[in-house]
Formats: sequence, C-alpha cells, structure tokens
Amino acid sequence: MEGYVLDWLNLLGRWLHIVTGIAWIGASFYFVWLDDHLLPPADPAAAKKGVAGELWAVHGGGFYNAQKYQVAPPALPAVLHWFKWEAYWTWISGFFLLVLLYYLGAEVYLIDRSVANISKGPAIAIGLATLAGGWIVYDRLCASPLGRNDRALSVVLGVLIAGAAWGLCQVFSGRGAYMHFGAMLGTIMAANVLFVIIPGQKELVAAMREGRAPDPVHGLRGWQRSVHNTYFTLPVLFTMMSHHYPMTTDHPWNWAVLIALSLAGALIRVWFVARHKGRASPLPLAAGIVMLAALAVAIMPRAPGDGASGADFPRVRAIIAERCMSCHAPAPTHPGLDAPPKGVVLDTPERIVAQAAQIRQTTASRTMPIANLTKMTDEERAIIADWFRRGAPR
Repeated sequence: MEGYVLDWLNLLGRWLHIVTGIAWIGASFYFVWLDDHLLPPADPAAAKKGVAGELWAVHGGGFYNAQKYQVAPPALPAVLHWFKWEAYWTWISGFFLLVLLYYLGAEVYLIDRSVANISKGPAIAIGLATLAGGWIVYDRLCASPLGRNDRALSVVLGVLIAGAAWGLCQVFSGRGAYMHFGAMLGTIMAANVLFVIIPGQKELVAAMREGRAPDPVHGLRGWQRSVHNTYFTLPVLFTMMSHHYPMTTDHPWNWAVLIALSLAGALIRVWFVARHKGRASPLPLAAGIVMLAALAVAIMPRAPGDGASGADFPRVRAIIAERCMSCHAPAPTHPGLDAPPKGVVLDTPERIVAQAAQIRQTTASRTMPIANLTKMTDEERAIIADWFRRGAPR
C-alpha cells in the first residue's frame, strides 16, 4: 500500500510539474520572442506616450496589438496581469518530487556507494546546499561589478556551472547528480522571478502610483535575469528527462556529457533568440548540433570482447533471477514496490528475450540494478552483454 500511495503522489506531483512548467516556459519563450519582434510604433501619438515598440499578431481567429513602454505608461491601467505563479508552482512541484524520489528514496536514487560512500543525511544536506548555494553565488555575481559586463559574467557563470556538474557527479549517482544540476538551475530561474523580476516590477508599479519617476534600473535587472532564464531552459529540460537515458547519466564521464549537453542546449537557444531578431549567424546552432553529434559518437557503446564466452541462456536467466527479480516480478519483493517498475516483468524466458536490448543497455551502463543494490558483478554484466551480442538466444 505504501508503494501505491507513493506512486499516486509521484503521478500527481509530476503532472502538476509538467503543466506549470509548460505555462512558465511557454510564457518566458513568448515574451523573449515578443521583445525581439517589436517594431517602432506606427502612430506618433503612441511614441509620445512612451511606447518603445509594438507588434501586431493574429491567433485563434483574433487580432492582437502588443505594446511595450520604454519604462512605464503615463497612467496605470485598472487591471494589470502578472506572470509569477507559473514559476513558483513549477519550483514547488519540482521540489516536492525531489524530496519524494531523491530524498525519501535516497538509498536507491541519490546515493551510489561506488561513487561516494556517504549516508542519507549528508547526501540530502549536500543536495539542499547545492540548490541554495547555487542561487547565492549566482545572485552575488550578478549584483557585483562583473554583472555589468554580460560577456564576462557569462564566461564566469559557465565555468562555475561546469564545476558544479563535475562536483555533483563525484558525490551522487549519475541520475541524482543530473537531477540536482537541473534543480540548481531551476532554483536560480525561479529565484530570479521571486527575488529580482517581481520585486522590480512592484517597485515600478509603486512609483507610478506614488507619482514618482520610475527607475529604469529595475527593468534592466529584470531583463538580464530573464535572458539568463531563457538560456538555462534547455539544459534544465534535458536534466528533467535525463533519467530515461542512462547512456548519459551512467557513463563513466557523465560529468563531461552533462556539460556538453548543457552547452549544446544553450548554444541552440542562443541561435533561436538571435533568429527572433531577423537574420542570425548559424554558428551557435551549428556548434550545438556538431557538439551533440560528436557526443553521440564519443559515448557510443563498444562491442564487448570475447572474454565472456559461453553465455548460454540458463546462466543469463539465473543472473536475472538473482539480481533483477526482486523488482521485476509480477509481485515484487523489494520494499516499497507494489508493482514492477515501468511494468517490466522478467519472470519467463519469453519476457527476458523480449526485453533483451533493454536488459543489455541498463546492465552495461550500470543503471540497473538501481544503485546496484543486488550486487551484480562485472562478470555477470559481461555475460549478459555477450549473450546479447550473439543474438540473445534461448
């Protein structure tokens, strides 16, 4: 029953996370696109009122005219829409999932004793410190004199973020490291909204209501953080789905894979943002694609040698029975599981052969058994790989 309740909490939390994430990222992408497509106002009267740019669009059978003011309108409208709860609820639901899966289940998903022999308490403390520390360091850099030089700031942030990727992969399981890397960037993004963008907007509104001249610095700070958020988006989205791809999370050089994928995502986003403004250099896009292609070749699984000859099916089935069946049985015996993960059952020869490719991939990448809780040996992994190489015979 406990596993069933956890499954429902996972389902509902993930559902909420996806919905709010779509709303937040969709709005973020839209406003970046909008800012880069604004044209000088056609009506001179609009320009006199402080309109810096406008855009006409058609969508859903209606015409829309969006206008952006240089600082603020002469008078505040009666109804002013804010965009903040999408960001807040995306972070809240994401943190809920992080606690549910990676902290309550730290022994399974977060800790890999072959990487670092740490206990549950210190592992969770390191995870939480990563989220808080990442934001504090980032925010202080942006608020420092370095923050006035976007190019220099980008280089320093890139180096620090790469260092965080390396460090996390020295402490946590590959899956746990990738998830905390994404959670760190996601925390920075949400904190940008909570502590910089929204307070700046509130100050602009307060100045208008009090008859003071709005300080444009708030808009400039908010725009800088919004730009950072849009470049963080693709790396964050990758890490959120990375656990489906153990070829990345469990590669021996998983930290380098994470850095390469994050940089490729950021470069591709750079091109899209530039493309919104018109003609854009294809170099960032080409660099991102080449990086992805080179990475795919670099981490391609190599064919095993002949040292594991004689991998007959009875031996493979015995290994699976001993190492895998506590989870992948019709009625799992592993604590907290009421059903086999992802519905994968390996109780018959037919089912084992049908899942041969997945068994080979997950055992070779050391994704399974999770955290190697059942102590599968390197020799057993080689036997499975050799069996698959020979066509997975029965």
